[in-house]
Amino acid sequence: MKTFGGFRSGNEFFYGEVCGDDVHVLAKPYWIEIEPTGDVRKLPDLPVDLPVAPSKLIAVGLNYSDHIAEMKRTEVGAPLVWFKAPSSLLPHKGAIEIAFPENRTDFEVELAVVIGAPTKNVSVNEALNHVFGYTIGLDITDRDLQKQEKQFGRCKSFDTYTPIGPFVYADVDVSDVSLELRQNGELRQSTRTSRMIYSVAQLVSFASQSLTLLPGDVILSGTPAGVGPIRAGDQLEAAIDNWPRLRNRVSVAERASGRDAEESPIITT
Repeated sequence: MKTFGGFRSGNEFFYGEVCGDDVHVLAKPYWIEIEPTGDVRKLPDLPVDLPVAPSKLIAVGLNYSDHIAEMKRTEVGAPLVWFKAPSSLLPHKGAIEIAFPENRTDFEVELAVVIGAPTKNVSVNEALNHVFGYTIGLDITDRDLQKQEKQFGRCKSFDTYTPIGPFVYADVDVSDVSLELRQNGELRQSTRTSRMIYSVAQLVSFASQSLTLLPGDVILSGTPAGVGPIRAGDQLEAAIDNWPRLRNRVSVAERASGRDAEESPIITT
């Protein structure tokens, strides 16, 4: 298994390959080309930043039967996909800022897929050849807005609503790995990726039939049962298998205007 990430050193940002306690600085984003510069830094000395910079951030819903049941939904017969704003990405140890604390805002832990090659109309059998690697993601969701609106883009795209990382892992089999989320130390979500209705290969193939996936794009593959509300002061810890945990705290965002969620206009098309 190879490990990659994004790092900061003062005002400098760079991508690197992690080998033990060493970070080998790369000349380019790893999903474009793994080209070491010869510069080696020490991992304990580096703040971990976002490991991805996707042109598209694609979310998948209703991909675990137990989550479909808890949401009182039914299977739709095909992957349910939508876009999340890449500006919603948040690194390891960053603060999730609840936009509307009067609304119910939930956590959802997910396996995230990082695309490694241009992908269009790829078959299921070939789809994994277009995947660079995987990481841990959270899909934070404003449930009140989700119920009010007919599409999910806004309720899941507020700044900080997609924690991801801390690293991306290549050359790893994720067909049957554990997926967990703990809130303030209490286990809230637990499953195995083998319980997904649509596999990673099926999701990549399905998405590629509608649009071209580019290197670095990210697909969030869906969440299992156990989703629940977050509140300021919470500590969230997301885990896949024995990978380093994705840890984030929760706070309340400062509002840019005096309007609250109930005053926001609902536009139907």
